[in-house]
Amino acid sequence: TGKAAPSASTAAAAGASAAPAAAAGTVANPALRDPSGGQALSGTATTMVPLSAFASFAESSAATSVSHQDGELATTVSFNLADGIALSDGQAAVRQAEAEIGLPNNVRGSFQGTARSAQESQQQQPLLIAAALVVIYIVLGILYESLVHPITVLSTLPSAGVGAVLALLMFKMEFSIIALIGVFLLLGIVKKNAILIIDFALEAERSRGLSAVDAVREACLLRFRPILMTTLAAILGALPLAIGFGDGAELRRPLGIAIIGGLIVSQLLTLLTTPVVYILLDKLRRRSPAERQLSRTGDVPASGVQPTPP
Repeated sequence: TGKAAPSASTAAAAGASAAPAAAAGTVANPALRDPSGGQALSGTATTMVPLSAFASFAESSAATSVSHQDGELATTVSFNLADGIALSDGQAAVRQAEAEIGLPNNVRGSFQGTARSAQESQQQQPLLIAAALVVIYIVLGILYESLVHPITVLSTLPSAGVGAVLALLMFKMEFSIIALIGVFLLLGIVKKNAILIIDFALEAERSRGLSAVDAVREACLLRFRPILMTTLAAILGALPLAIGFGDGAELRRPLGIAIIGGLIVSQLLTLLTTPVVYILLDKLRRRSPAERQLSRTGDVPASGVQPTPP
């Protein structure tokens, strides 16, 4: 019994010494520690440098992601158009603001989305119009078997383009992709006026031996009513587009206005310019008198009486 007491005291001392050891081995949650206090966040026995010695924390706004385009850093600045402002005017305002800011040489800007599509379409417009004119010339050249008279038909197209642009300016509308489609429609509609005149004049000149002046005069007199009727039909057909009904009317209005403006101006000028161009080109044709006389052989008189052999 006397020897048991030291053992108990020794056990108590061991238990007392184990308690601080257990307490020393307990590690608090690192997430609950204050970084500014300089407490170590590592479980290894190394000398730690306080994070506050070389960094600090503050709330601020930053980009959630970093975009790249063509291997370069890129950012997007979006804009919307106000009422009554065309896309071309908005692009000009953006370019002006870019020039006023004075961006460094290593920073450049470009349009994307709808603005870029509009730029690409504007760059392709001359090529598309030129291709359409070439196709029209080839088809008319095959039809008339002539390299000159297709130019007479093509001479009526500028008046249609001028009429379309003037109509858009009058109603304060932009020359958009829809308006360009209207111009392409005019290329096919307007030239029918000159085709009606030239086709009749060439037939009268080749079959009845009429002069160019007499043939084109008769063609204008006899083809005036068909030309007027077809033009009025096309104008009335495009009138609902120009007035605008239902959803998307603002998108279709430039199409109708461009068509109507081009048809009106071309109708007023076709009967004036087509005969003049026809006569001038007929005089400039490089044909010998013998060839001209040969084209008139075998003519049928206007009265329809067949010549009798002697």
